Amino acid sequence: MSSAVWYFSRATGLVSLVLFTGVVVLGALGAGRFATREWPRFAVAAVHRNLALTSLAFLAAHIASAVLDGYVPLGWLDVVVPFGADYQPLWVGLGAVAIDLVLAIVVTSLVRTRLPARVWRTVHWLAYLCWPVALVHGFGMAEDDSAYGWIVALDVLCVLAVLGSVGYRAAHVRKFAALGGTR
Repeated sequence: MSSAVWYFSRATGLVSLVLFTGVVVLGALGAGRFATREWPRFAVAAVHRNLALTSLAFLAAHIASAVLDGYVPLGWLDVVVPFGADYQPLWVGLGAVAIDLVLAIVVTSLVRTRLPARVWRTVHWLAYLCWPVALVHGFGMAEDDSAYGWIVALDVLCVLAVLGSVGYRAAHVRKFAALGGTR
């Protein structure tokens, strides 16, 4: 049974990476500001939000299966307290840092209407730190995955997608500012 749970944990981690990559890409493109005639602002913003929610579901499954698997000594506290795990403390710790950043983003998004826009926006910028930390967590935890070319290719595609969207955003920063400020 433990083998199946381990594979489930790895799979949900990889799916989380792909989904969060989509969230970061849409966020970098300005979510609701990156609209076309076929995809109006509200639709793009809804895709961004729903993709983020789906990502959180897969992330929860990834975390729960990693802790409940029992193959390695990993506790619930290790999920949120960085660098305290007995098993691969650096890599698990980076995962905990990423989780803490995600939690800050989620909590402030839930109370967004009660926060000054600048506070929410500032915390939301943590996504640009959270994503690479989670990516490095995955690299470190998956030392044997380098033998699987498709996983390396998936990681490279995710990195290229984020770099491309951030590059596009940087190249069009004046356009985004004219549409209501930067995110």
